[in-house]
Amino acid sequence: MYDLASIFGSGGLLEEHLQGFRTRPAQLAMAQAVQRAIESKSSLIAEAGTGTGKTFAYLIPAIVSGKRVIVSTGTKNLQDQLFGKDLKLVRDALAVPFQAALLKGRSNYLCLYRLENSQGFRVGHGRQDIAALESIRRWAKHTETGDIAEVVDVSESSPLWPHVTSTVDNCLGQECPNLAECLLVKARRNAQDAEVLVINHHLLWADWALKNDGFGELLPDPEVIVVDEAHQFAETAAQFLGLSFGSRQLNELANDIVMEQLKDAMDQPELATEAEKLENAVADLRLAFGVDGRRDAWSAVEHEEEVVKHMDRVKQQLTILAEMLKQASVRGKGLESCWKRSLDAMSSLGEFLVNTQSNNVRWFETFKRNFTLNCTPLEISGEFAKFHHNSDAAWVFTSATLSVAQDFQHFSASLGLTGATAESWESPFDYRNQSMLYVPVDMPEPSDRNYVAAVVNAAVPVLKASRGRAFMLFTSHHALQTAATLLPEVVDFPLFIQGSQPKAALLEAFKQAGNGVLLGTASFWEGVDVRGEALSCVIIDKLPFASPSDPVLSARLEAIKKQGHSPFNSYQLPAAVIALKQGAGRLIRSSDDRGVLMLCDPRLLSKPYGKVFLNSLPPMKRTRMLNRVEEFFSMEWNMVSESGNLSE
Repeated sequence: MYDLASIFGSGGLLEEHLQGFRTRPAQLAMAQAVQRAIESKSSLIAEAGTGTGKTFAYLIPAIVSGKRVIVSTGTKNLQDQLFGKDLKLVRDALAVPFQAALLKGRSNYLCLYRLENSQGFRVGHGRQDIAALESIRRWAKHTETGDIAEVVDVSESSPLWPHVTSTVDNCLGQECPNLAECLLVKARRNAQDAEVLVINHHLLWADWALKNDGFGELLPDPEVIVVDEAHQFAETAAQFLGLSFGSRQLNELANDIVMEQLKDAMDQPELATEAEKLENAVADLRLAFGVDGRRDAWSAVEHEEEVVKHMDRVKQQLTILAEMLKQASVRGKGLESCWKRSLDAMSSLGEFLVNTQSNNVRWFETFKRNFTLNCTPLEISGEFAKFHHNSDAAWVFTSATLSVAQDFQHFSASLGLTGATAESWESPFDYRNQSMLYVPVDMPEPSDRNYVAAVVNAAVPVLKASRGRAFMLFTSHHALQTAATLLPEVVDFPLFIQGSQPKAALLEAFKQAGNGVLLGTASFWEGVDVRGEALSCVIIDKLPFASPSDPVLSARLEAIKKQGHSPFNSYQLPAAVIALKQGAGRLIRSSDDRGVLMLCDPRLLSKPYGKVFLNSLPPMKRTRMLNRVEEFFSMEWNMVSESGNLSE
């Protein structure tokens, strides 16, 4: 067994080779726990507070074990950081040779076939679209990986990307004329040869589904599987194992029919005409759900006259296209693929409309122009238990937020995980001296119609004391928009509103401002790292209980109730605690950071369950007095008064 103390300890390899590295006992202890799990081929649940250095704590013992390793993450950003930075640092420090690879989902790779035919795309041909397409063409000539993240001057949300990348639906597979140069095939081949492979949770589940169905595999058989950002793992599984189908797939099919007809069937313009009719039918179905965005159970609309009428039109148009494409399929591989996709679309729509499985909930969601139809499993513990049982690997699940008041039951139960060792290591940061928790007095109940205004009023003096430099995190878009309307009247700090520009650009502008206030919802509660003085205050409007009106949550809670358990205690409360820990974790990101966490929700103190939230937070000073907050920001660290009790 490798001596990890010689790597992580004082005078060890990391201290010797990495500038600014600090020996952390918790990091070494976690690394040793990971090493034991690998050696014994067992499962470890490893919760490591912010600043522990969990990435190195799992990477290094996995690498020095000499075993084949898969690291699965929840986000592409962490994938890129692991592969582009962390693995290189480890390789240099350890001087241990190993072959690493990065593999993302299919839609992250340029499709050469679709790029060649992209002159048929129909997104308006605006000046910006044309310039972006030229950037992609120039990049395509020299890229080694085909990873679209390399194209920094084309937004990730650009409408061009679906036209130059592939999906499972529109990929021509072995029939593709560009198969020999396929960048996705190259990435998957590299993945098969890798000793350390960095993927995401969706790919891990996709590989299991292929193996379980007997269709082969995407990934090599690993001996060690590390699931980072493990608090997202069960939710990703529910999304993957369910059915999601909607206007995007149908409109892409229509677009591709037009493209392939122009290329291989110029004498059959009726194909394009019927494809346009499909687009019109899809647009009318979107309007049948109502103008506003909506997320609801399918049972709420499935018998509405307009929905039924336009759903029938979509099905009828798919049937017409399927018949026409069957005849045209001999004209080219692209048209043949469109025919098969039309049949698959009919099958997916049929599966959604008749699904009666008791473990699934059917629901729909509408956006400005699009909609999705979803069928989601209420729990995936049985499926993961099978996955886990059939794997011969050691498993490590890690995150900064896996426990609720030091209890891991919620996480274990969500995966049906039994027999795993669970350990937790506190953050090395000095929260008592670096931070303060402030709960304002005289706040109304969150159900009060003027609650957001009260949050803004309570936040103003705190923002003035912190000189901006704050995140305001909200549990709903409506609350965020209300606050965004009220704040310009009462503060002079630059405001950065989620949705006003891409997330990365918004964060960079916030950092550069130095005194900004950023308003965000769910995507800013986790995975966001702003170190230093630019972020010195995090204000959270209320405890992040998921809305019971959400169709998936509502069905899940009803199922828990039928099993004789308390939906609140066994699901809603633990999920909210983990979400709050994620939001609070944005505040202190280094040993030099200092700041105030302001929790506005009075239920933190008025309800018995408030203690569960408080006991799950880091050991900050606590106060209810505004002058203590002002004092914290105005005085040096060693002059800040000690306070351990929210009654002050």
